[in-house]
Amino acid sequence: MGLTPQQRIQLHNFNNLTKSLSFNMYDICYTRTKEEREAYLAYIDEQYNADRLGKILTNVCDIIGAHVLNVAKQDYIPQGASVTMLISEGPVETAPNASFEESPGPLPEHVLMHLDKSHITVHTYPEYHPDEGISTFRADVDVSTCGEISPLKALNFLIHSFDTDIMTMDYRVRGFTRDIQGHKLFIDHDISSIQNYIPSEIKDTYDMIDVNVYQENIFHTKCKLKKFDLDNYLFGYTKETLTEEDQDQITQRLKMEMDEIYYAKNMNTDRSV
Repeated sequence: MGLTPQQRIQLHNFNNLTKSLSFNMYDICYTRTKEEREAYLAYIDEQYNADRLGKILTNVCDIIGAHVLNVAKQDYIPQGASVTMLISEGPVETAPNASFEESPGPLPEHVLMHLDKSHITVHTYPEYHPDEGISTFRADVDVSTCGEISPLKALNFLIHSFDTDIMTMDYRVRGFTRDIQGHKLFIDHDISSIQNYIPSEIKDTYDMIDVNVYQENIFHTKCKLKKFDLDNYLFGYTKETLTEEDQDQITQRLKMEMDEIYYAKNMNTDRSV
C-alpha cells in the first residue's frame, strides 16, 4: 500500500513494523606472496578500522535522521573490526515526501529521514587463501528500523563508502501494525526491487540479479562489477610487470573467485587453474 504523508492511515497506538536492510560487500585482490597478503590485510585494517567504520555509521544516522544512543566498537587481532550503534528517531510527522518514494537516498550532506528506535551494526572479515594468491575483504552492514520509514535510503551512501566488487543486499519487512479499525498491515509502502534505491550511474556499472518473494515481503539483490581491469586487483604493482601468461592466469583466478561469490557456489573443483 503506497501512501503519501497526507494519505497515511491513522494507526492504533504506533507502527510495529520492523524493516531490516543487510548490505554485504566484497573487495577482491590478488596477492602473490605472504608479504603481499599481510600488507593487504594491514591496509584493509587501516582503511576500515573501528573508528572509520564508526564514522560511516554516524553518517548513515545523519542521513536517516537518527540519534545515536550508544556505541560499541572493537578492532580485532589478527584482523577485522565491529561497530554497533543503538539509535532513536525524531518525530516521523516531520519526514518529507521523499521519504515515502522508491528512489535512491541522499549522501551525508542531506538529511531527509527519521526512524524509530533500532540499531545499526557493521562487521568486517578480511581473509586470504594461503595457496591461491586471492585475498578478500568482506563487510556486513545491518540497518534495522521500527516504524514507518525504510532504511533503504542509506543504501546509496553505503555503496559509496566501500570499494566494492560484489554486493549482496537483503531487505525484509516483518511483523505488522494496525489501522484504527484493528486491521493488520504487513507492509506500509510499495516496493518492487531494491534496485529502485540504487542510483542509475551505479546500476550501469554492475550486473544485477533480483530474487524476490513479494508475498513474504522479502527482497534480495546481488551485484557484480561489469568492467574488469587487472590493475585494480593487483596490490603494489601493475600488470605491465607480468608476462601475458601470468596476466591471463591471474585474471582467470580473480574472475573465478568473483563468480563463485556472486553465484554462491564453487564452479571449479580443480583449484590448480
